[in-house]
Amino acid sequence: MATERPLFELSKGINGLDKIILRESRGRSAEVYLYGSHVTSWKNENGEELLYLSTKAIFKPPKPIRGGIPLCFPQFSNLGTLESHGFARNRIWEIEASPPPLPSNSCSNAFVDLILRPTEDDLKIWPYNFEFRLRIALGNEGELTLTSRIRNTNSDGKPFTFTFAYHTYFSVSDISEVRVEGLETLDYLDNLKNRERFTEQGDAITFESEIDKIYLSTPTKIAILDHEKKRTFVIRKDGLADAVVWNPWDKKSKTISDLGDEDYKHMLCVEAAAIERPITLKPGEEWKGRLELSAVPSSYSSGQLDPKKVLE
Repeated sequence: MATERPLFELSKGINGLDKIILRESRGRSAEVYLYGSHVTSWKNENGEELLYLSTKAIFKPPKPIRGGIPLCFPQFSNLGTLESHGFARNRIWEIEASPPPLPSNSCSNAFVDLILRPTEDDLKIWPYNFEFRLRIALGNEGELTLTSRIRNTNSDGKPFTFTFAYHTYFSVSDISEVRVEGLETLDYLDNLKNRERFTEQGDAITFESEIDKIYLSTPTKIAILDHEKKRTFVIRKDGLADAVVWNPWDKKSKTISDLGDEDYKHMLCVEAAAIERPITLKPGEEWKGRLELSAVPSSYSSGQLDPKKVLE
């Protein structure tokens, strides 16, 4: 079998930060900043942006970038002693030329391998040695895949435990025109009610106010239906049992300095995550969490997506 040779461009982004551009033969593209290993753009063959980037996003370390796909590691939100969402999203990552082999179903060579290891300062706040490898790939059908491999490299025998999320911001036409399918009847923790546990009652999730919920034991496939754009985002995930659904709505948006007051209308976060049951790794052990995003045309009948197309 021929060795995979990644094809990507390295260029300068906002404020001179290094970024990687992935291109696929039909004109689809993705952009990744080495700062945070942060995907900031994912475009289809028509050049339409599929991710949402805040109109007030700040590209100045150490402030994390608001929008796109931030990585939450080794801590999700404030569930621990670290800064909210951990430190992986505001560190400079390195391109890894010769990573360990990663089985791939895609024959596209539009991908890049990045790696993060702890600095001395990181070890002061989280005293564990690790290697966090991330492959970001753009497939032949335009799908965007992020595969994380986190390995415990401690030499002192210490295990470590972490929580994780791909904090994906999707671009939507109008939040009030969007529904999420695949999370019906599931239990969730409501972050707006001190993480009290409830059971989802609706036949789909729709939006008319602030939402911040952690859905538990979720399926490997979730769909976001955008009625106005006749587009459906399909989220496929492995190794990530939970899913966070977040939109700050109007009042909360005004309190977030790097989010525009009206941004909430055109964004929705649905995040593949491992939160309820944190991951524990002994030295030498590795965890893998995979996210695949695709955008497909959706056909509607009485407001419902043709289920054969997405959630079979």
